[in-house]
Amino acid sequence: MSEQEADLTETTITSESVFEGSFLKVRRDTVRLPNGREGTREYVLHPGAVVVIAFVDDDHVVMVRQYRYPVKQMMLEFPAGKLDAGEPPLECAKRELLEETGYSASNWKQVATMHLAVGYSDEVLHIFVAQGLSAGERQPDEDEFLHVDVVAISDVLDACREGGITDAKSLSCTLWLQNIHEGRWQV
Repeated sequence: MSEQEADLTETTITSESVFEGSFLKVRRDTVRLPNGREGTREYVLHPGAVVVIAFVDDDHVVMVRQYRYPVKQMMLEFPAGKLDAGEPPLECAKRELLEETGYSASNWKQVATMHLAVGYSDEVLHIFVAQGLSAGERQPDEDEFLHVDVVAISDVLDACREGGITDAKSLSCTLWLQNIHEGRWQV
């Protein structure tokens, strides 16, 4: 750690559990700030997740539409899901793509890792590109209700620009989608 980074680092003094659900946990920590004072940090512990940019062909990708209860609206998103305990990200990506869309892929590449909300969560999202798709039977979880859409890449870009796609992971993945589609970034 550089001297400049040390000047910004916060150190945990105490840590307490505020909530432990079946999926998320919330903690409240007292920290020593760089100026020597104390502060409080509340944050969500998340098991991690994957998102898949699945190319049907050079001009189309697989996306899902689902109702997202916290924001009370239907969302158009890239297929995604949380890691099970001890599950490698690639295995999770393959499982989620098949469960949600029925597609499997012959070519997989992890292209990035991102943190979704560093101000209040430790969630890490692994971004995968899937190519060489084969259609199959969806295997959704019992409580998972969604529609599968094959969407033209130009329509994904339009939806991002016009506010039809607002979820952070899908907006971020569209950067990858656009650059791969236009040949600027290789997979």
